Amino acid sequence: MSDVKNSPDELEQDETMQDPNEDTVANVDATAEDNGAEPNADAETIDIPEGTNLMQALIEAQKEAQANKDGWQRARAEFANYKKRVEREKTEMFQRASLDTLKALLPVIDDFDRAFDNVPDEISDNPWIGGVSMIQRKFETLLDKYDIEPIDPAGEAFDPNYHEAVGTDDSDDVESGHVTITLQKGYKSGEQVLRPALVRVAS
Repeated sequence: MSDVKNSPDELEQDETMQDPNEDTVANVDATAEDNGAEPNADAETIDIPEGTNLMQALIEAQKEAQANKDGWQRARAEFANYKKRVEREKTEMFQRASLDTLKALLPVIDDFDRAFDNVPDEISDNPWIGGVSMIQRKFETLLDKYDIEPIDPAGEAFDPNYHEAVGTDDSDDVESGHVTITLQKGYKSGEQVLRPALVRVAS
């Protein structure tokens, strides 16, 4: 067996013939170092705790979503009720203000009633009286618009909720405890009394 010796030219050629993958790896490592990363570092992964029940987590999320939905619906219903209450209170306030204004006009209506109850026969057909009568009817129309009714309880049983007694009378025609005469008509709107009727009652 003879020894094989490589010439200097062959040794130089062997040194230059390196694995091309080494250059690729070196370039990758250099790029990683330039980006501030460690060469050949493993990719970051998301750790999922062992024993995690995804189905249970989904159920809990659905329960929370339903609770939020229920709370939203409850808040919406409460707001709707609040709006209705405000509108109702606004309407009631307007109604009370209107009734207070009309209540202040009742003495004027009383004056019209007394005036027309005492019109002399000789001027009852006067056109001027007819014109004033039209004004009185406008007042009556205004009362009707707000459902205001007169209280004239002559002959009815005395009711302290609607009547105010100012005296008693001995009467054979009217039963005891009943109204003998209405001195001043009262007015009411529904069950609300604007002014009780002034009456005298049979003893």
